[in-house]
Amino acid sequence: MNRRDFLQNTAVTASVLALLGRNAWAADVPAMTTAPSLLVETEMFQDKGGWKVDPQFMDQMGGVFLLAHGMGKPVESAKTNVTFPEAGTYYLWVRTKNWCPGEWEAPGRFRVLVDGVAVETEFGTGSKKDWHWQRGGTVKVKGGKASIELQDLTGFDGRCDSLFFTQDANYQPPNQLESLWLWKSKLAGRSHDPSETLTFDVVIIGGGIAGCGAAIAAESQGLKVALLQDRPVFGGNASSEIRVHTEGIHGHATGILGQIDTKHWPNGSDEAHGDDDKRQASLNKTGVAQFASHRAWSLQKDRNRIASIDARETGTGVIRRFIAPTFIDCTGDGWIGFWAGAEYRYGREAASEFGESWDKYGELWSPKEADNRVMGTSVMWNTAMGKTRVEFPAVPWAAPVSKDHMETRGDWDWEYSSNDLNQIDDGEEIRDHMLRAIYGTFANAKKHPKNAALELTWVAYIAGRRESRRLMGDHIYTMSDAADSKEFADAVVTEKRDVDVHFQNKEKGSPYDFRSTALYRKPANKVYYIPFRSLYSRNVENLMMAGRCFSCSHIGLGGPRVQNTTGQMGVATGFAAVLCKKYQTTPKRVGESHIAELRKLAGYEA
Repeated sequence: MNRRDFLQNTAVTASVLALLGRNAWAADVPAMTTAPSLLVETEMFQDKGGWKVDPQFMDQMGGVFLLAHGMGKPVESAKTNVTFPEAGTYYLWVRTKNWCPGEWEAPGRFRVLVDGVAVETEFGTGSKKDWHWQRGGTVKVKGGKASIELQDLTGFDGRCDSLFFTQDANYQPPNQLESLWLWKSKLAGRSHDPSETLTFDVVIIGGGIAGCGAAIAAESQGLKVALLQDRPVFGGNASSEIRVHTEGIHGHATGILGQIDTKHWPNGSDEAHGDDDKRQASLNKTGVAQFASHRAWSLQKDRNRIASIDARETGTGVIRRFIAPTFIDCTGDGWIGFWAGAEYRYGREAASEFGESWDKYGELWSPKEADNRVMGTSVMWNTAMGKTRVEFPAVPWAAPVSKDHMETRGDWDWEYSSNDLNQIDDGEEIRDHMLRAIYGTFANAKKHPKNAALELTWVAYIAGRRESRRLMGDHIYTMSDAADSKEFADAVVTEKRDVDVHFQNKEKGSPYDFRSTALYRKPANKVYYIPFRSLYSRNVENLMMAGRCFSCSHIGLGGPRVQNTTGQMGVATGFAAVLCKKYQTTPKRVGESHIAELRKLAGYEA
C-alpha cells in the first residue's frame, strides 16, 4: 500500500511519521546496515548553484529533489560539505530517474564529484522511468569532512533526490515510499514527532491568491492566523514561478484582493516578480504568521473534525504541528480534505446528472457517461530575439511529443490532460510531457533562418494545474448555476467572467496533444454568484475550502476557477473563520445561523 492509499483508507488519519514508527509498520522497514554510511539529501545542500528545489511531487516520489532546469544550458553545480563517519571505500547509490528513456542519450545526465573527483558513473541514465536508486560504483574517502558536488551535463532537467554512501557492499537502500521516509528520517537523525506545536485560531494551507485572501481577511478581524505555502513564494499560479495573471473581478473584496492580485501583464511575463513583491509586502504588513516552504504532510482527526496539521519544512526536514479549531484548504488539489476523508469528486459528471451539455459541442461539455477527464496542466514559456546567433542543442527525445510543431512562446493553451493520467498522481509525468513539447517545438523553430538569434529565456518548471480534486459541500455548484445567473441567499462571491472549460485539441483531431481549446458560455444576466454552502465540507465539520477545490461539478468549475474569483472565496472563508471563533461554531452553522453577518463582513450587506 502506498502512502496516498494508506491515508485515503485510514478512517482516523494520524501523523504519517508517527504511524511509520509503530510496530505495525515493522515489516515495511528495511534492516539498517551497521556499516559506516552517510545519507545526503539534496534539498539540504548548502549551495544549490543553478539547481532548482522541486517540491511538487513529494507525495508521489518520496522527497524534495534538485532539478537542473537550464533550458538546454548546463546549470551551475550544487555543492555541499559533509562529514564521513570514517575513512574507507564507500559504495555510492544515487536516487534519480531517467525522465525520458529511449533510444537517445538521456536528456538529464549529471555527475557526482567527491572532493573534486568525479565518480565514473553518469547519473539520470538508467532504463527505469520511475524514481530509483542508481548504483554509482565505489568512492575512496579519507574520512572526516569532504565536499560533494552535483555537476549538470545538459541543462535539460536532470534530477537528484539523495545520495547514499555505505561500506556495506551488499546493502541496497529502500525505494518503497513508507520504508523510504522512515529510512531517511532515521539516517538523518530526525524525530518522527513534530519539533514544535503551534496553536492558531485558523490554519490556512495553500498560499495562492485564495489562501492569501483568506489569511488577510481573518487577520483583519483579530484572528491569530497561520498561512502555509509549500514553495518559497506566495501567489500560486499568479507567482513568478508560474506567471498566470489574475482574471475575474474583485466583487466586494477589492480592498483585500487589490493587495495581492497582479497587473494584466501577458501570461509568462517577468512582470510577475513585481507582483510577488507587492503581495509579500502586503502580507508583511499584517500579523499573519507566514510559513513559506512548508509542505502539509499529514493530519490528525478527532471523529469528524481535524485536530491538527503537520507540515514539513523544505530544506530542513523539520516537522511542525499546527492546531486550530478551523482549517481552510487552499491547496488546489484538496489535500487536506482528502487526508481528512472529505467527500470529493474527480473527473467529468455524466451530462444527465446536472444537465450540463449544450450546443453543437455536445460531449466536449459533458460525456454521456462519467469519466476521469479533467482540464489540464499548463507550462508556459518565453523567448527573446537577440542580435547574434544562439545555438540550441539537438533534442531527439522531445520530437515524439512535439512532432513538427513550430512556435516561439507558450501561453495558457499549452496544456496537457489525458484520460490515462491523473493530474495529481502522475503530475511529474504530465509536467515532463510539457517540457518535451516545449523543447521540441523551440528546436523546430530554431531551424528557420529568421530565428537564428532567438533564445529560450524562460520555461516554467512549477506546473500550473487547472483541475483535480473537488471537495464536496452542501451545494455542488454547476454550469446551470452560472449560466442561469442563479441567485443564492448565502451568496458570498460574485463573478462576471464567461464560463470556459478547456479540452485538448486532440479531441478534435489535432496531432499535438499538448495544446488546448476553450468552450465559452456567457451567464444569462452577465453575472453569477457562488453560495457559502459550496465553500465548506459536507462531512468534515471544521474544514472550509477556497480555490479550485471548492464544491462544484467539472463544468461548474469552468468560470469560478480563475484567481480573482478564488480570491473572493478565500476572503469569504477567512471572514467565516472569524464567526466560527466568535460563536464557537462550525462553518455549516455559520451558514445556517449567521449568514447575514458573514455577508456583511464580506461587503454584501450594509
